[in-house]
Amino acid sequence: MSAVHVEVTGQGEPLALIHGWGMHGGVWQPVIDKLQAYFTLHIVDLPGMGLSREVQAHDLDDMVQALLPVLPPCFSVCGWSLGGLVAMRLAMQHPQRVNKLLLVGSTPCFINTEPNQESAWQYGMAASVFEQFASQVAEDYAATLIKFLTLQCMGAEDARATIKQLRQAISARPAPTQAGLQVALDILLHNDLRAGIQALQAPVLLIHGDRDTLAPVQAAHWLAQHLPHAQLRVLAGAGHAPFLSHQAAFVEYLMHFLLPVKTS
Repeated sequence: MSAVHVEVTGQGEPLALIHGWGMHGGVWQPVIDKLQAYFTLHIVDLPGMGLSREVQAHDLDDMVQALLPVLPPCFSVCGWSLGGLVAMRLAMQHPQRVNKLLLVGSTPCFINTEPNQESAWQYGMAASVFEQFASQVAEDYAATLIKFLTLQCMGAEDARATIKQLRQAISARPAPTQAGLQVALDILLHNDLRAGIQALQAPVLLIHGDRDTLAPVQAAHWLAQHLPHAQLRVLAGAGHAPFLSHQAAFVEYLMHFLLPVKTS
């Protein structure tokens, strides 16, 4: 079986970067130069995407299992969007390997549930929106991906520039497989990590845009209230990709969280 592609660069404490749906590790490129001076970065391409096209995963647990062999024995992890779900499940299942956890534009549950349910969730998106994407992926993945990226940036400041960065990142590596895109959409549709959230004992930093329409900021507030050791940084004017639209603030928050404070 083919191994997940991982790019290792930089020096310092190990930090894994996990991208979102339809993307690949190259999406982090705008912040790599700043981070690699302080961290040994392990930049992964999730199964079915980027240079991991030949790797197959069938569900969230498969994705976690595919990443474990290519990551160091002990590391911190930064997950964006879908990558945040992967990072959370990884930290829940293998707490001994995860030092600290950063969740960017992430949520324990992307899909709203029926409001009359006991465990109702209304801090996500309508299932019909994701189901529409799922049906369109097989027809025209490129157009579907652009729609998805546009949705991520709706209402955000500098949305046009962020979409441009995302589109450039997409074209930098091979197109994701349709099967990989479909599995990843299914993961977004069918996973709800709320019930096990207390198992996340590692320190967590949540970085979230207040104009995120894909994972509304209320989801980040919910996580901050329910995680044992969490802090939340909300970026005003940012949408679903704050590490692109607000790079300086993102790097500042990340560095402050991950690097030990030096005493004189």
